[in-house]
Amino acid sequence: MRSIQDYNFKNKRALVRVDFNVPLDKSTFAVTDDSRLKAAIPTIKKILDDGGSVVLMSHLGRPKDGPDEKYSLKHIVKHLSELLEHDVKFAEDCIGDDVRLLTLNLLPGEILLLENLRFHPEEEKGDKDFAIQLSELGNVYVNDAFGTAHRAHASTTIVASLYSPENKMAGFLLAAEVDAANKVLNDHEKPFTAIIGGAKVSDKILILEKLVEKADHIIVGGGMAYTFIKAMGGDIGNSLCEEDKLDLAKQLIENAKTNGATILLPVDSVIADKFDNDAAKDTCISNIIPTGWMGLDIGEKAIKDFSEVILASKTILWNGPMGVFEMENFSNGTIQIAKTIAQATQKGAYSLVGGGDSVAALNKFNLSDKVSYVSTGGGAMLEFFEGKILPGVEALEKN
Repeated sequence: MRSIQDYNFKNKRALVRVDFNVPLDKSTFAVTDDSRLKAAIPTIKKILDDGGSVVLMSHLGRPKDGPDEKYSLKHIVKHLSELLEHDVKFAEDCIGDDVRLLTLNLLPGEILLLENLRFHPEEEKGDKDFAIQLSELGNVYVNDAFGTAHRAHASTTIVASLYSPENKMAGFLLAAEVDAANKVLNDHEKPFTAIIGGAKVSDKILILEKLVEKADHIIVGGGMAYTFIKAMGGDIGNSLCEEDKLDLAKQLIENAKTNGATILLPVDSVIADKFDNDAAKDTCISNIIPTGWMGLDIGEKAIKDFSEVILASKTILWNGPMGVFEMENFSNGTIQIAKTIAQATQKGAYSLVGGGDSVAALNKFNLSDKVSYVSTGGGAMLEFFEGKILPGVEALEKN
């Protein structure tokens, strides 16, 4: 896969797929988290510094019936201009004669942001005619949207197929994401510990199946841990459990043993009498949770056990919280694991963190710069670790 690093964009008009799917304030439409905008800046600046012009395209949200004010990318123009310290022009659509004329008149050093790609249903359908119209807006194509690389959409996969190999490439962000994921999955230093959390085993089946072949230790937290605990004969009270996944959980534990890996479950839990931040809470051993109570976070013993494993690791992957992180009274496990990963990284481990709640924990406690890499693409990263081909990446590699 070619990177933009060695490409000279002088007098080139680069059509750049970015991921500007950022949260907006519901009343003012102000950007409330600009991390995805910031992530695209190095690629944009490289093109401008070379003497090229930039046509940016992205989706925002999930509009259902064409144009929708609350999903318009015009709301981010001011913020993006401030971050770039450079005026950003805006096109009222992403295809059509007017848009084509705007791009043809772009001068070196200028930036044009197109309106939301998903205002056209053809984008998500991977429509070739729509992709052809997009491809006419730039003479080189750059994909810097790792967050959408797992979708075979018009702007990510079909457009790339319309460019010759020398005129399509990965932006700095996409290349860095792929390199980081490859380093963890295929080129890791041992011991390799994967920390997988979240509510359901069913959401993480494929990544768990892959990790039992690759990792030395797999730490399981969050609601999904209780399916494993029940599968091992434990009493989990009213904790979240996928009854139809009990046999799968047993099989994953057996597969891990066969591959020389260990699945670690929380020995104790912070329990509550209802799913509420203000519920009565207590701590107990995870396999003897009383009826009427549910595990909502990992306990102090589990934090200690998990932390010892993490601190002895050379490679760390973290995807998913250890408890109901959005409730303050059940966020401690996630916070402590985040701090431990930062500590292990400081000791020399390579750490990759992805997934909304995991990243949110890092951001909340100012730990993002204390880990090796924070992934911007939750779904794409998950599919990469599941062993799936990412269409957006594959399209850049094809002749």
